[in-house]
Amino acid sequence: MKTLFHKLSLPALMLLLASTILVSCSKEDVQQMKPETLGATQAAAVNFNEELAYRWAPVHYQDVDQTGDYAVGGKADYITAINFDGDWVGTNNWNNIAGNYAAAAHVYYSVAETSTHWFINYAFFHPRDWTDNPFGYYLDQHENDFEGMEVVVRKDGTTYGALQAMVTTFHKDFYSYTVSGSSWQNNHETNDGTITMENYNNESHPTTGHEAKGHGLKAYPYVNIVGDGIRYVPGRTAGVPTNPDDRNVSYKLVDVFTAGGLWEQRNNTQLFNSPSGGLVSSYGDGGANAPWAWNDGDDGDVQGGEIATDPAKMFNIYYKNLGTFDLTYIYNQYKGIN
Repeated sequence: MKTLFHKLSLPALMLLLASTILVSCSKEDVQQMKPETLGATQAAAVNFNEELAYRWAPVHYQDVDQTGDYAVGGKADYITAINFDGDWVGTNNWNNIAGNYAAAAHVYYSVAETSTHWFINYAFFHPRDWTDNPFGYYLDQHENDFEGMEVVVRKDGTTYGALQAMVTTFHKDFYSYTVSGSSWQNNHETNDGTITMENYNNESHPTTGHEAKGHGLKAYPYVNIVGDGIRYVPGRTAGVPTNPDDRNVSYKLVDVFTAGGLWEQRNNTQLFNSPSGGLVSSYGDGGANAPWAWNDGDDGDVQGGEIATDPAKMFNIYYKNLGTFDLTYIYNQYKGIN
């Protein structure tokens, strides 16, 4: 044996030793290692996804209207958590936002991943979708409002990749945008503009805008603040606007898949009409949906909810000349791929 080790090169010796160690492990030993290793891997993935989501979280411009009976002094336009009032009941949110509950800023997110890209969904909740037009009080208002966006980030060898495009929800329509100088071209959908980037905390973030009252969302400045408004910025704390024209309010990201969170609440009949994602409403006419039910009715083969559940498919239909673009997920909790 001494002679064998003496004649072997260092790489060959290392390979032999590694093989000996693996052979000495029983099948039971390897099986016992898997859950621990898998748990650590999952925890690392969740932590990275949160950092990834913060890296590309938008600087968000929320227009605010204080007029009419339902504005609550502008508070009806503040973004907040769906359980801002301490419960997961959807039929008391309209009234409770007018009470003493603070509209602490939260934004929901989820991440999907292929070998070439990350896809990040951001969802903004308002307790009221409202109007100041008396003729629309029972036709153009409803309790609970969810609108949002999906961004696609190319893996380019850097830690958090390079932003490429974004799709936003504007009521029953989606709007799509690419970064400046993009090689992506119109496919089934027509590109609606260019993403404006803003430096925040020494990093460049996409910018978005929410209209007042109905809360349709587009890239900024395609929707902009008119008069009063809130500038929300990504942070680790849930800030509360000090007034309807506060231009520096931090919002906190909340994972859709956190234990006991939004995804797990989909069977809660006090919040959802069904697990498919339709939110209950006790006021007005119409309703809103969770991200896994957002739908643009005329965007080809993209089905309802696929902006969140199958974003690779959506971007592949919206655009062409994508370069290397994998459609197979290695991480997508909506599809049970963990």
